[in-house]
Amino acid sequence: MAVNSVTNANNVVLQPKGAGQQMGQGDFLRLMTAQLSQQDPFNPVDNQQMVAQMAQFSSLAGISETNTTLQQISEQLAAQTQLLKDIKAATPAPTPTTQEG
Repeated sequence: MAVNSVTNANNVVLQPKGAGQQMGQGDFLRLMTAQLSQQDPFNPVDNQQMVAQMAQFSSLAGISETNTTLQQISEQLAAQTQLLKDIKAATPAPTPTTQEG
């Protein structure tokens, strides 16, 4: 039985950490598809490993969304704090009153 070589027309280029771009869900799906298409049919990836990878990516996506939301909340709090400082600076100080008795 002859086995023909498998070639991939889609070249996958990976960038090192800190290269300026982060991998997203689309990148994960492309890598998973490439992994599935290039795996040895006689020794496929274990289903548990595949599910674990997908769960890790899902968890990472949730953490990323949480970080984005917390960043937005932080920016809103900073803007509100600055607004309160501006209001306090623009409000004249009350003049002290003395009570005559």
